Amino acid sequence: MDARVSNDQPAPGAASPAASSVSVALAGSGGSGVMTAGTMFLDAAARAGLYGLMVRTSGPQIRGGEAAALLRLARRPLDALDDRFDLLLAMDWQNVHRFADEIPLAAASLVIGDADEGEVPEVFARSGARCVALPLKKWAKAIPGCWTNMLALGLAGGLSGLPLAALEAALRASWKRAEAGLVANLAALHAGYEQAGAIVGMAQLEAGAPAAGKRWLISGNEAAGFGAIRGGVRFVAAYPITPATELLEWMAPALARVGGSLLQAEDELASVNMIIGASYGGVPALTATAGPGLALMTEAIGLAVASEVPIVVVDVMRGGPSTGIPAKSEQSDLAYAVSGLPGDAPRLVLAPTSIADCLATTQWAVQLAEALQAPAIVLSDQFMGQSRAIIDRPPDGGGGAQRLTAAADTPDYKRYRDTPSGVSPMAIPGTPGTVYTADGLEHAESGVPSSQARDHALQLDKRERKLARHGYGAAWADLEGEGEAAVITFGSVTGTVREALARAAAAGAPARLIALRLLAPIQPEVFERALQGVKRVLVVEQNHGAQLYRYLRAMVDLPGRPSSFHRPGPLPLRPQELADAVLAWQGAGQREGALA
Repeated sequence: MDARVSNDQPAPGAASPAASSVSVALAGSGGSGVMTAGTMFLDAAARAGLYGLMVRTSGPQIRGGEAAALLRLARRPLDALDDRFDLLLAMDWQNVHRFADEIPLAAASLVIGDADEGEVPEVFARSGARCVALPLKKWAKAIPGCWTNMLALGLAGGLSGLPLAALEAALRASWKRAEAGLVANLAALHAGYEQAGAIVGMAQLEAGAPAAGKRWLISGNEAAGFGAIRGGVRFVAAYPITPATELLEWMAPALARVGGSLLQAEDELASVNMIIGASYGGVPALTATAGPGLALMTEAIGLAVASEVPIVVVDVMRGGPSTGIPAKSEQSDLAYAVSGLPGDAPRLVLAPTSIADCLATTQWAVQLAEALQAPAIVLSDQFMGQSRAIIDRPPDGGGGAQRLTAAADTPDYKRYRDTPSGVSPMAIPGTPGTVYTADGLEHAESGVPSSQARDHALQLDKRERKLARHGYGAAWADLEGEGEAAVITFGSVTGTVREALARAAAAGAPARLIALRLLAPIQPEVFERALQGVKRVLVVEQNHGAQLYRYLRAMVDLPGRPSSFHRPGPLPLRPQELADAVLAWQGAGQREGALA
């Protein structure tokens, strides 16, 4: 099997350079199997003791159009894509050029395409990357019954330095068809792996110690679903919407195994009202949606605030507004989540900082909602929700939700009694001697509807106090590093910020990291303690309107003259892009200090 090669390359047999991480993009038209190959590639990396990340990207069709699996492997945990890809392997070139901005290449990159599928698109070729044309489909036809994507899997795995045994194990583990097909595709895998040996020069992972302890291969949506079940959720009602649907698909069978249930509602309005009803009946409940669905749920979330019924709403954010960009990520629902309800309506808003953290943060959201009898909104996003990562096995424990309930025949029972903590015992329907009215009208402590100014002020204070005075502990944010400069961020951007700050520190510009997990209530006093000694603040986020920056300026006394680094999706922030911005910001701050 001969390869047709353009551009200079090292002589056959030359050693491939070692790298701390390797980035691979597998691309092609719908039906070419790039996502299947990408998933197996990541599974093989896990079996080889590596960490990894796979980000899914697709065209505007959501299903059936061009697609790409964007992968990065390393011997350390990964929460962000790198600046450039080492390998772009395309099964065909049909509309793959649409991903040019998402698959940045450099002169050291390698581009492989099918020799019979045309030339490499100019948008990729002009990067200076080395281009190799291989007869992928002809090679596959020479192995009856195999798929081209399995040959590509062997080729990409071999070029990246993955062990052949790990690739074989990943293929075998995923195979659910006839044995003859498995044999044919194992042959294709071997053929691709063998061809990788003739294409040298691509960076491969540095050798390292084998994995210590078990690791999980999980998506953010799956992690959030598991966290919800750990937290005690036993009822889910939801309407499918990209990119939250996989969370519901995962939870349906998982809930059944623990005695819970999932119901697909006719729309988002029905789903949120169903979970309010379930929670009112004593069952911790959740719904999952995206921005358009969250907008439809506004009135019902306000009902949960007023009636003090705990619910959890997972918002897997996507590009907006309106239908926006359903299959791409953006942190643009923040302002709506913290401020988008009519009236003074305190609610909990949390944001996981990584795919792994989707589990812990969603579990914590359930616990907080139940303990404080309030709605909790969890701001995940498409990047975390639909991406898969190899993570260390999360620790067990943390416990389920604990709700303060009223005992039967409680003397002088008042559902909305004004307690010092703001939390009052909630009677489960059917409990003798604890009948009360629960609805969206303002009410007296007994629950009887009231329009009296005193009752309104008392209940407003109560609902605000229970959130403001709760002890949230250290989980409110990840605090890392020291120095007079601090970078504040939240959500999926955290991984990129962490990597960028490490690069900036290596260049002589260290800064603290404050990655927020609890966005509302904001806790100004706790925030101020975290900022002690800080003279300069930079807020980093992925949206057009600098929503986090504006929110913090309104709620917290930030030191100095705060700066903002923000841009919208769908392109992810890159570590070096952000490191350069941090270095420039640090330099400007030092010059200002010298002038002062």
